[in-house]
Amino acid sequence: MLQVKTANDKTWQVDIQKDAILLNETPFNWDITPIGPKTYHIIHNYKSYTAELVQADYQAKAFTFKINGVTHTVSVKDQFDLLLDKLGMSNANAQKVNDVKAPMPGLILEIKVQPGQEVKKGDPIMILEAMKMENILKSPGDGVVKEIKVAVKQNVEKNQVLILF
Repeated sequence: MLQVKTANDKTWQVDIQKDAILLNETPFNWDITPIGPKTYHIIHNYKSYTAELVQADYQAKAFTFKINGVTHTVSVKDQFDLLLDKLGMSNANAQKVNDVKAPMPGLILEIKVQPGQEVKKGDPIMILEAMKMENILKSPGDGVVKEIKVAVKQNVEKNQVLILF
């Protein structure tokens, strides 16, 4: 059982069975044919649709589709997510950021944040040069920078703490 929710809070229960798909407990009859790597032609209730998967964030279970030129974003919850919601533990897997460690040995080229600065998940926080390549380190979650433990032009070792949140 899946729960699919759109950006405007419309929700559907999807039950994928061996020989059928049920949408809100009603059989969903459709014909789908791939026409490209992420593009499909769909026929449902004698209407034709072209659907393209524009973006997929499998970790957050969020997907953006373009259907007949109109963009739709949906979030999906599986049976385990629904159970966690029911038990009041929906934020149990939310990541709390305490620190950022060096993923590999290298040289700090640039520090893009400063103490007291608020960062969001995915914000660039530092550039680390390793094996003659520049690697942009991004914040693994939302937080406020508490302390920067390294300086520009400093060599660091793998798993060395770089920033505290």
